[in-house]
Amino acid sequence: MATLDIAGVEKSFGAVAVLHGIDLAVADGEMVVMVGASGCGKSTLLRIVAGLETPTAGTVRIGAEDVTRREPKDRDIAMVFQNYALYPHMSVFDNMAYGLKIRGLAKEAIRKRVQETAAMLGLSELLDRRPRQLSGGQRQRVAMGRAVVREPKLFLFDEPLSNLDAKLRVAMRAEIKRLQQRLGVTSLYVTHDQVEAMTLGDRLVVMHEGRAAQIATPMEVWSRPADTYVAGFIGAPAMNFLAAVLADQGRAAKLEAGPVLAFADGPRPGEHGSEHGRRLLVGIRPEHVLPCRTGEGPEMQVDLVEPLGAESLVHGRLAGSQDDFTVRLQGTAPLRGATLPVALPPAQLHVFDAASGKRLDPVGADAAARVAMPAAHV
Repeated sequence: MATLDIAGVEKSFGAVAVLHGIDLAVADGEMVVMVGASGCGKSTLLRIVAGLETPTAGTVRIGAEDVTRREPKDRDIAMVFQNYALYPHMSVFDNMAYGLKIRGLAKEAIRKRVQETAAMLGLSELLDRRPRQLSGGQRQRVAMGRAVVREPKLFLFDEPLSNLDAKLRVAMRAEIKRLQQRLGVTSLYVTHDQVEAMTLGDRLVVMHEGRAAQIATPMEVWSRPADTYVAGFIGAPAMNFLAAVLADQGRAAKLEAGPVLAFADGPRPGEHGSEHGRRLLVGIRPEHVLPCRTGEGPEMQVDLVEPLGAESLVHGRLAGSQDDFTVRLQGTAPLRGATLPVALPPAQLHVFDAASGKRLDPVGADAAARVAMPAAHV
């Protein structure tokens, strides 16, 4: 086991810069998940750690060793790929054993390691089969077994579940998490799936346009997103955003749609204190919007209802606003074409600067301690 330290890593392909100074420290035994939309640079960063790409600037250290210019075979890493990358002409046993044979281990030591790993992953009955005789989930287990059997310092996962169906992804996600916790191997995992990211990672790196928009625990990313990109990317359905201006000496926001929302915990900061009239984006997650009685909150014009069984997603717009607005309600909601009065609890509001997209916190707030909790109606 080892730590992973990425310092000032940049990468350009010709005149196109795809990574802009990434800094990341992964602790011994920690699983860090990099998540982001296609083209954000997460896979490029993983390939740099693996030694498949060379950074334009910066360093990569595994444990105490600088491996920035080392070949992949000299980094003591194991990588699990999206397409399994199994040798089709080899049996499961030989696929898992191949890396150990290359390293010159004795036949008996190889056999013991492969059989122990196969038993751990439920592959013991499949060791004589070829990859074409396996299901997608079984192939992914073999790919993981090939990585585990090598006992590397670092695991790298490159979207390993993206080729599996939804039900199998859930099962394999849990299996990867249990396996990583059992082995305690430092791991870096890349995905575009936010559910994978939230459930697998000890910490998340939310990538955006070649930069780390936020590095934090999954719950901190969800409850205290650093900017509007993170807020809109993490969470399904996405966070609602409403245009507003700062009012009442920073104690409230006046929505362009009309209502004034009082903040739950004090004035918001500006360059020179709380600036009246500063343009804001006020965010609230669909699950935090509450239905209320007429006159107790702004009215929502309902355009579409998506019934999901135990809950319904209600889509529409607040009166006076052109922005899409979504509410998650428990049970069924036969509201199509109707209006729905809603309350926006002050403690659930996320406030961002409209120009920069950066989060604005209350003056004197203890950022590490604040977690959004339900509050009374506005």
